[in-house]
Amino acid sequence: MKLKLKLITFMIGILLLGWFSLPFQGQENAVKADQPTTYNAEEIYDQLEDAVFYIRALNADDSLKAAGTGVVISPEGLAATAYHVIDGAEKLEAIFNDGRVVAPIEVVGTDEGTDAAVLKLPELKSATGGAALYHALPVRETAVKHGEKVFAIGYPMKNTPIITEGIVNSPKAEINGRDRILTSAQVVSGMSGGPLIDQLGRLSGIISGSLRTMNNIHLIIDMKDIRSLLQQPY
Repeated sequence: MKLKLKLITFMIGILLLGWFSLPFQGQENAVKADQPTTYNAEEIYDQLEDAVFYIRALNADDSLKAAGTGVVISPEGLAATAYHVIDGAEKLEAIFNDGRVVAPIEVVGTDEGTDAAVLKLPELKSATGGAALYHALPVRETAVKHGEKVFAIGYPMKNTPIITEGIVNSPKAEINGRDRILTSAQVVSGMSGGPLIDQLGRLSGIISGSLRTMNNIHLIIDMKDIRSLLQQPY
């Protein structure tokens, strides 16, 4: 009789344990389902290379004044770059990785103080002659955080887009009176104006330059400075 009682008690305990564990298993599955997908460098580049372009800043006689990188931020052709890339140019043209040359490009907003610039690419035509959309990067709305992984894409040479990987060293640093994001993602000449991208594939900043007083720390324009230009009429 005692053996039967012990067995019944044991079975009830097992059933209760299983019943109490069900909600927690459900919660665990819900958390997993809510976690956004993150990408590595290869996946980031494959998804976003069509939205990044080499930009040529030309003089009136079509000679090259400067070169850098730009990134498309809307399917209708709005793009962002660094102000110092396009400063003083008479003409601008974009060259995409597939060889397409897009011109003329209109400058719709600049801020020398933040080094931010917004461009408008010409209407894109489809193979049938109708209007087409550009491949654009989603724009991050929230601030970056200390230590999060990021990627930089740019054109150190016309036909050579590269991607580098690093972290956010500081989400907000005052440099010469300007707020800057600092990153260890490697930046070289020609990458100015290119995108800083988070692990979710969102545009999180625009490459501005390097910090001479800190080795391998580079300056990024915060997206709030780009959004400020987008809010202005053009």
